[in-house]
Amino acid sequence: MTSLATGGTLPAVFMRGGTSKALMLRRQDVTGAIAAWEPAFLSAMDSPDPFGRQLNGMGGGVSSVSKICIVEPSTRPDADVDYTFVQVVVREGRIDLSGNCGNMLSAVGPFAVDEGLVAVADGPVCLRIFNTNTRKRIEAGFEVRGGRAVYRGDLAIPGVTGTGAPIRLDFVDPGGATTTGRLLPTGAVRQILDVPGLGPIEVSLVDAANACVFVRAADLGLTGTELPAALEAVPGLLDRLARIRLAASVAMGIAPDPEAAARIVHVPFVGLVAPPQDSSSLSGAAIRAPDVDLTARVISNGVPHQALPLTATLCLAVAARIAGSLVHEAARAAGDAALRVGMPSGILTAAATVARDGTGWRAERGSFFRTARPLMRGTVFYDAVTPG
Repeated sequence: MTSLATGGTLPAVFMRGGTSKALMLRRQDVTGAIAAWEPAFLSAMDSPDPFGRQLNGMGGGVSSVSKICIVEPSTRPDADVDYTFVQVVVREGRIDLSGNCGNMLSAVGPFAVDEGLVAVADGPVCLRIFNTNTRKRIEAGFEVRGGRAVYRGDLAIPGVTGTGAPIRLDFVDPGGATTTGRLLPTGAVRQILDVPGLGPIEVSLVDAANACVFVRAADLGLTGTELPAALEAVPGLLDRLARIRLAASVAMGIAPDPEAAARIVHVPFVGLVAPPQDSSSLSGAAIRAPDVDLTARVISNGVPHQALPLTATLCLAVAARIAGSLVHEAARAAGDAALRVGMPSGILTAAATVARDGTGWRAERGSFFRTARPLMRGTVFYDAVTPG
């Protein structure tokens, strides 16, 4: 590896985690402050790219495949590894360290084992992962054989072809994961948000795993079953959703003003919620209303997500258990069963445990199953000067 000033290479593994892909880096190779590596990360992924394709780097033109994960052994007594998530903004020349990526979390534990960052015995393991972005702990359960993570298995997840070994992710005490520090940042389960240029709109502001602003799809003239391309084609819709996101960011205390909020692209996510209904997935498969408890779409980094961000799904599952929230209103009552969410790539299931006491609502835990797969190991090149 040459110096950061002259450009060079970084040892890396390119991995899929859930419905995302990222460069996986060891912290020992990324010396000093992570923020100082912004020019190298932008060069490696090809950002900014006004064409939105990132052909000159490892990115894939959408937020879900323009990511970097940095992993190291943890010095915390309650964690085995530390994980820092870096969102590389596709069209803007900057990185965002404000939130977590739940999908790539499924790759962090196996990567740590394969790279020898932690020592574990063969068999079922449970790694404790501390996410430095949100200051929250996640437990990852998976199988190890011959000293390496097992990737082959029979679990299929929506949006990914083929099957893989199950990786269980348990988010411990996920409430207040972003800079808000509170499950309900404003103290209200629903409220009227005054959005400049749009007017008043009813929302639920919830921060679990990552911060989200939830809006009824119907309040924006939508059914909630629209696929990503259809959402992008609605005149002015993405601009209206962007305005809602900025207003929510300020209301939640993530940013002090709309200008600062515009520089934080990862959170809050914007979630469009609707009751269970028949729809079609991106693959053309039918999604039947009786098979889901909620219909949802999420705007991530300014564009409709092709599936659902995992952390946004956890936030949906938590919000669905908070009586009075817009998500609770739209969702079918499912008792203690996991929430089944109809989304663009199929049906995603998430479990959440929520309690209420004298101090208010508290998210205790959220759980998912994901799969992961290493795609390439080698070195990634970067230039000293950001391309574009």
